[in-house]
Amino acid sequence: MTSSTAPNSTATVELKPSYNIPVVLVISAIPLLLVQPWVGIVFAFLGLFLLFQTVSLRVQFTATDFDLYRGEKLIRRFPFREWQNWRIFWDRFPILFYFKEISSIHFLPILFDPKTLKACLEERCPRI
Repeated sequence: MTSSTAPNSTATVELKPSYNIPVVLVISAIPLLLVQPWVGIVFAFLGLFLLFQTVSLRVQFTATDFDLYRGEKLIRRFPFREWQNWRIFWDRFPILFYFKEISSIHFLPILFDPKTLKACLEERCPRI
């Protein structure tokens, strides 16, 4: 199930991909290549890498977990019961998603629909 509206906490919600960050990085690399070639190359490679990740990764919210898939293969499951805190950085242009589990901290670039991400998080894993 793919959604871009407010989710139901028992339904599985798959977030739509968002190409904002990779596209901005690749476009900003073009003028940087003329001014600072090495910086432009770094921006271009980072943008292309994130574009590949956006195309290949899927994120799903279940009633109890945040699941990360590559294609049909589950890469990692993050149970909400182990979460201590989460935050989305920069509301106007969300670029970074942070969450802290009992034993680890995670930073993920926002490569999926930020509005649905926030709605799912607020419903399934309210901040402390």
